[in-house]
Amino acid sequence: MKFKVDINCDLGESFGRYTLGEQEEILKYVTSANIACGFHAGDPTVMRETVKLAIANDVKIGAHPGLPDLVGFGRREMAITPQEAYDMVVYQIGALQGFLTTMGATMQHVKPHGALYNMAAKDGALAEAIAQAVYDVSPQLILFGLASSELTKAGEKIGLQTAHEVFADRTYQEDGSLTSRKQPNALITDEEQALQQVIQMITTGTVTSQQGTAVALRADTVCIHGDGAHAVQFARFTEQKLAQQEIEIKAFI
Repeated sequence: MKFKVDINCDLGESFGRYTLGEQEEILKYVTSANIACGFHAGDPTVMRETVKLAIANDVKIGAHPGLPDLVGFGRREMAITPQEAYDMVVYQIGALQGFLTTMGATMQHVKPHGALYNMAAKDGALAEAIAQAVYDVSPQLILFGLASSELTKAGEKIGLQTAHEVFADRTYQEDGSLTSRKQPNALITDEEQALQQVIQMITTGTVTSQQGTAVALRADTVCIHGDGAHAVQFARFTEQKLAQQEIEIKAFI
């Protein structure tokens, strides 16, 4: 295979009696799972069940810490200090690690969620606090962050193995940031269009922005949103099409 890429998915985002996503099915097509840790979504039972499913499917496990905003699903920005960001990330990694320990499993990575992720992509101080939190818990953890963002820079600076993440279903701005969900055309709903964007990012190291410019980026891991209406269908479609392009789907490590 000429190219290889990790496929990650945000999982464990159900809560109590509310079910979100088809976890058991989508885990057949991804190599890394980002498991919600109870702040933006998830609860202890959901966390345990998701860890168990990921282990059964031989999928690498990561913590998916978010802002404490269940109602807003962690997608609303909050005014937090770097110290608060540090504390939130350490706390949530610890919550997931407890379940991994009981099942004899290992955590591979940490990927912030939603607004916390996007804030850290642009705010160097927040990015450094998050990277420090991950490093302090374990320097062996991999930090997942938006490709070429402040978060990946902070991870690399502190000495963490860092995975540059790209998105199949999101459009990009010419500065390399994701188009805000508040803006039109932020999401790509056409499967073929999303797949072509993924192939371009993996094989050329560029993405075409909404302004029509080619933006350089590194594609170590591709995110498929598990809460999407057709997430399983798209994951299956992606696996088939990448194989046709001789792109190997493989965990980051």
